[in-house]
Amino acid sequence: MLTPQDKELLEKKGISEEQIATQLACFKKGFPYLKLFSAASVEDGILSPDADDQKKYLDAWEAYTQTDKVVVKFVPASGAASRMFKNMFEFLGADYDVPQTDFEKKFFAQIEHFAFYDDLNEACQKNTGKDIPVLMAEGNYKSVVAALLEAAGLNYGALPKGLLKFHRYEDGSRTPVEEHLVEGALYAANKNGKVNIHFTVSPEHRQLFKALVEEKASKYAKKYGVDYNVTFSEQKPSTDTIAADMDNRPFRDDKGNLVFRPGGHGALIENLNDLDADVIFVKNIDNVVPDKLKGDTVLYKKLLAGVLVALQQKTFAYLQLLDTGKYKHEQVLEILQFLQKQLHCKNPEVKNLEDAELVIYLKKKLNRPMRVCGMVKNVGEPGGGPFLAYNPDGTISLQILESSQIDMNDPEKKSMFEKGTHFNPVDLVCAVRDYKGHKFDLVNYVDKATGFISRKSKNGKDLKALELPGLWNGAMSDWNTVFVEVPLTTFNPVKTVNDLLREQHQ
Repeated sequence: MLTPQDKELLEKKGISEEQIATQLACFKKGFPYLKLFSAASVEDGILSPDADDQKKYLDAWEAYTQTDKVVVKFVPASGAASRMFKNMFEFLGADYDVPQTDFEKKFFAQIEHFAFYDDLNEACQKNTGKDIPVLMAEGNYKSVVAALLEAAGLNYGALPKGLLKFHRYEDGSRTPVEEHLVEGALYAANKNGKVNIHFTVSPEHRQLFKALVEEKASKYAKKYGVDYNVTFSEQKPSTDTIAADMDNRPFRDDKGNLVFRPGGHGALIENLNDLDADVIFVKNIDNVVPDKLKGDTVLYKKLLAGVLVALQQKTFAYLQLLDTGKYKHEQVLEILQFLQKQLHCKNPEVKNLEDAELVIYLKKKLNRPMRVCGMVKNVGEPGGGPFLAYNPDGTISLQILESSQIDMNDPEKKSMFEKGTHFNPVDLVCAVRDYKGHKFDLVNYVDKATGFISRKSKNGKDLKALELPGLWNGAMSDWNTVFVEVPLTTFNPVKTVNDLLREQHQ
């Protein structure tokens, strides 16, 4: 039963009692596994354009940027860096003082190679009166780590990844935020040199992000001859989900208050929906490289966008033709072929439809948001994989699935997952307006049956947490989706601090 205080809290967050009931029902019944048709591959479902096609797509994007269309680069940036430093937090709490694990040894052996080294050295001198080499020579390694992670030093343990120094340059070190500003200038500028970038941030760090952009944007604007329009948003409180106890009842804290948790990155479909844009690039905050390695990133971002606008033009032309009512049977079949072969949306039932019914079906399937997703060859990194999967309406289309959405107890499905040749590095370009120029309401295209349930704890008590359908999984389930093979050089995430020692970040 909900108390008056509960109802007040719900009203404040913008969450209805029906939503709570729906979420609690999800805890009880769980989420169904998705029904797979096959893993997507270059033979079926993943486009691998040759040199001629690449040129055609790059030209298409170049032409698009010379129109009045609005392009935005969207970067989810609220992720905390605490997980990046998990090993170093463990070292701080360990009952030994000298590096023991391979991870710890590597961190200290190559400490001078980190872009934040000079700042850290300064913090050590301020805190202890000694520099890093002296502290290490004395065996006082923990003071160095404390200066890196704790509030009295750089406070990296509590900051978001976007604000940490990742890469070293002649004129100083850069954060991921700055690398995204540079990327935006290189592939998302319009004909007047305007670059729109949108970061989703956590409320407590918004001012820090704003200050960094205000400090740095003019430098990159001058360097690349562009004009930045940088905006920020936060996950909406209305996308928080209720926590449940082990009996699937609302979880309450020690004071009897309902406990809510952020709904995961799927909540950002709301933020994406609020953008006034025609085309939106989506890329994670930590997947950036220094300038000397940006060539492939820029080339393939333009290529993905070119594939998107070329397919969108064709889709719009077909929808306009169907609207006239003046089409031949052959043209209807041509449109069906386009839907099946190029947008990879298949329906075994359509062969039984009359033309009039087929046209209704084609209009419904073509008039949807569209996304083109980069796919890299599988090298064992965690991440969603590209599949052909069945949809609730019986159609088969391309989807990005996480392993938790696949029934690993079914040998056939497990084999499909394991044989997957590619995975998704979160490299998307999205088209979010219809052929009449109206914005799609993206919330209408979410598959609500694709969330996740995980086990967490609060104050020592176990709870169940509910994540909304992931942004590039269930939240975009009912979009037209196209996969394009991109090289591994475009995927350089930073999951641990030692990843910054890889050559891609040096």
